[in-house]
Amino acid sequence: MSTWLITGCSSGLGRALAGAVVEAGHSAVVTARDEATVADLVELAPERVLGAALDVTDPARAAVVVQQAEDRFGAVDVLVNNAGYGYRAAVEEGEDADVRALFETHFFGSVTMIKAVLPGMRARRAGAIVNVSSIGAHIKPPGSGYYAAVKAALEGMSGSLRDELQPLGISVTIVAPGGFRTDFSGRSLTQSRTVIDDYAETAGKRRKERDTTHGTQPGDPARAGRAILTAVESADPPAMLLLGSDALTSYRQVLRTALAEADQWEELSVSTDFQD
Repeated sequence: MSTWLITGCSSGLGRALAGAVVEAGHSAVVTARDEATVADLVELAPERVLGAALDVTDPARAAVVVQQAEDRFGAVDVLVNNAGYGYRAAVEEGEDADVRALFETHFFGSVTMIKAVLPGMRARRAGAIVNVSSIGAHIKPPGSGYYAAVKAALEGMSGSLRDELQPLGISVTIVAPGGFRTDFSGRSLTQSRTVIDDYAETAGKRRKERDTTHGTQPGDPARAGRAILTAVESADPPAMLLLGSDALTSYRQVLRTALAEADQWEELSVSTDFQD
């Protein structure tokens, strides 16, 4: 039995994962900005589940929650950075304060949680960190430039972190979901107040009032939760776990397109080397 600390458990993948973890017999620290939204998860197994209010942008509160977890269960074996929300805007439309808030939550909030659990994991020479990204970091659809950027930053940091921690017995996995039937495209999706008509046929098509994908996504959150659990418990957790057939198809297409373009421009690329 291990102890999981999962951020963003009020809905979506975080809630589904928490359910899978508890069902598998593990202990869980389930967090949300409003602790009342995870009370039902605590009731699943009160002796093994601790609910806690957590805003990941508050380092002091993050430290308190990690200490509570260690006091209650002895250690945090798995950290899952899942807290977050969507943001849509053409790059020109994005409001600076909103973009900075997006990075504070998704990137700096994840870093805060990682730094809070790593001393204990390093001391035990064991642990797992799961950072929830998005296939959007790779397909970069119009209207999601800032969301793709923050997830790309998370993925870049995670790649280096994985190599830093692997010799210490700690795994790092990026989870990149495709479309899942959660609140992500509904309640959890925000967008710029600024609207520029010139982007109506690109970013504009994906504004909330014109988006018809909510509730039709192919992904099942419950299955995603079990898949994450399986990956973390494997002998060699993956560097990146794609979730959903749409994510897998899109990722393969991105790789094929990138490789074809690299091949197309190979001669110009290598021409910049010194000619000895």
